[in-house]
Amino acid sequence: MTTGFFWDEQCFWHAGGNYAFTMPIGGLVQPLAAGGLPENPETKRRLKNLMDVTGLTAQLEVRTAELASYEALARVHPASYLDEFKRLSDAGGGELGRRTPFAQGGYEIAALSAGLAISAVDAVATGELDNAYSLSRPPGHHCLPNFPNGFCLLANIAIAIEAAQAKGLCKRVVVLDWDVHHGNGTEAIYYERDDVLTISLHQEGNYPLDTGALADRGQGAGQGYNINVPMCAGSGHVAYMHAMNRIVVPAIEAFHPDMIIVACGFDASMIDPLARMQATADTFAEMTRVTKETAQRLCDGKLVMAHEGGYSEFYVPFCGHATIAAMAGVENAAPDPMSEGFTIRQPNAKFDTFLCQSIDDMAIELGL
Repeated sequence: MTTGFFWDEQCFWHAGGNYAFTMPIGGLVQPLAAGGLPENPETKRRLKNLMDVTGLTAQLEVRTAELASYEALARVHPASYLDEFKRLSDAGGGELGRRTPFAQGGYEIAALSAGLAISAVDAVATGELDNAYSLSRPPGHHCLPNFPNGFCLLANIAIAIEAAQAKGLCKRVVVLDWDVHHGNGTEAIYYERDDVLTISLHQEGNYPLDTGALADRGQGAGQGYNINVPMCAGSGHVAYMHAMNRIVVPAIEAFHPDMIIVACGFDASMIDPLARMQATADTFAEMTRVTKETAQRLCDGKLVMAHEGGYSEFYVPFCGHATIAAMAGVENAAPDPMSEGFTIRQPNAKFDTFLCQSIDDMAIELGL
């Protein structure tokens, strides 16, 4: 099995303004020590560093990519948005939406982030690689066609899907989003289409505050092709795996995709500062194995993951390493140093029963 790893040092150079938590600095708010957004390069850089040290990188097909072309970006984003983004980027940076500041050259870095996703999808769709991971930064799943938000400047996954469909490489695609925040951008782009099934597992009422409801199922031709699974704060390993087995896998099986793409955020982890869930590195590895097995049964193993959120500089590298090792089918050489403590802190059996029952209730309402 050949697993691709797409990354580029320049993606780590994306810079934002000075925010504390997700609020701009001002008044009595002390600046962050790192002088930037919670979405900073260190989580991704440390993941890549850990992979290098353990030897995981050497077991992968490592590649970079070209910037996504204007034509590729314009399949998702209107010219008015792209042109203003480029203008501000050339002028030194700015902000186009909500919590999406960027510095000079931000347009090119975002286009490179999308280009990594495009290349990963193309390589898997053509059979050149069995599966692939794109270490995209800035992330993309919150970005609407004409409005960026939540650190996302371009809709990386949607851009990659549209590029692959335009080349005739795939027709039916599942986007599974397990970032802790609702994938509102991907949902909006495909809300009225039936060729892309969007599934979002997220902490209920986190971000955005006004999207991600179970009742939002799509519209027109897309009715029934959008699935939201708003999970209770405090959900841990058992609840996540129950959601995967009770909702996600049956929905994917009913759709019969040509490819599965995962919006792979690690912010549902136990110690993420922007969420209140209790997933562990083992949770992400197990979700990866389930998704990989599903892809092998349904679409010749065609699986791509694109990096989204995750803001613990200490823990994201271990979650990412476990995930990529599971994709590649190799032993995880970076065991979770917090495994024992995080296992003890998982929800008790009574809460797990409640959480799983709520997921069963959602599955029934979804017709699964």
